[in-house]
Amino acid sequence: TLREPISQSSMADWASKNLNMHTQGIFRRRISISNMLSWNGGSIKKPMLITSNRTIKKEACEMFKLVQSYMGDRQTRMDRNHVALVTVTKCWSVQGLRDELYIQLIRQTTDNTCYRSLAWGWELMAISLAFFSPSPKFQSYLEGYIYRHLDSDEKIAQHIKDLKNKKITKSRKKRKQNTEDEGLPISTYAKYCYRKLQKVAITGGKKGLRKPTVEEIMHARNAILTPSLFGSSLEEIMLRQQDMYPGNKLPWVQTQLSQQVLALGGEQTEGIFRIPGDIDEVNALKLQVDQWKIPNGLSDPNIPASLLKLWYRELEEPVIPQQFYKECISNYENPDAAVAVVQLLPELNRLVLCYLIHFLQIFAQPSNVGRTKMDVNNLAMVMAPNCLRCQSDDPRIIFENTRKEMSFLRMLIVHLDTSFIKGLV
Repeated sequence: TLREPISQSSMADWASKNLNMHTQGIFRRRISISNMLSWNGGSIKKPMLITSNRTIKKEACEMFKLVQSYMGDRQTRMDRNHVALVTVTKCWSVQGLRDELYIQLIRQTTDNTCYRSLAWGWELMAISLAFFSPSPKFQSYLEGYIYRHLDSDEKIAQHIKDLKNKKITKSRKKRKQNTEDEGLPISTYAKYCYRKLQKVAITGGKKGLRKPTVEEIMHARNAILTPSLFGSSLEEIMLRQQDMYPGNKLPWVQTQLSQQVLALGGEQTEGIFRIPGDIDEVNALKLQVDQWKIPNGLSDPNIPASLLKLWYRELEEPVIPQQFYKECISNYENPDAAVAVVQLLPELNRLVLCYLIHFLQIFAQPSNVGRTKMDVNNLAMVMAPNCLRCQSDDPRIIFENTRKEMSFLRMLIVHLDTSFIKGLV
């Protein structure tokens, strides 16, 4: 469900307080907010947002040229993948540039008379959201902008037509570009960006020390039309794998990563699920898994174990859907009631949860606990947050429910009969 974002009046108020107002002409007249936030074919001499950071002041003007290059509004020798890579890497490395990039993209996708340029601007926004989120201060503004474009295709087409019929300014005359419609409907980009913004604000962007790669840029672009196996719903994932694995009852990503953990001796590895795998290696494996590949060269079981946890955690809706949450934390001490909740789940969720519990029961065996130092309490502690999500913002409720979530999952590991799962894929 999409929540109603801040109003346009609130957005205007935010802009008036945070925009670094530009001037023009020999009398240095200030440009209006509406002009500051409309497509510009020229360069800028200072950042769009107020800042005292010298590095950001310099980099922001260069970044605006990169945005124009990606959108086809400025000539460049680099191909678009490398333009995106340079842009994303700058912002990924320097946190202060992130809001600047998003406000520049808002500007260049407003009152833009070329549909192809407009579509590529939205595409760059979608790619950027795969790597980093805006600051909390800017998130509501960006969310409001994206929200207004969720169902806007007819309005955009009419708006472009109206703008073209008006007197064309000199800056727009210079624009040598094919103006034929290219790219997806803007609403497709906006819907993807809206969902991505919600997720990246919670999970954060790309982690690790390794800089973004061209492969990751291409993967982020492809995800606009082909959703990732991470962050989608269970139903979407099963729908996507229907062609390749039509007979599978469980998500391929779940079974493959689980089997990899066991194949690499995870049940004999101290601290499994508690000790994270190398983040850059996990990112690299994630990229492969999203292409339906499991590489042969894996040696550390912590890497597939970390990615498996991430997959559960990033599901659009948790394995145990939200409507069953209260029932779970109400029956955290009652084995029969806890098992009964599992039987009430939708069939797909029940199978996915039973597969997970069956998997954890392997690690809970005393012969394995002696090696892993991960008993049933530890397993429940690391896995409960990936299966249940508390919706409250009250720290006291979150703290109290965390204990109940762990206890509920512990009840399932100890008491749930998962023997029917053996051999199921």
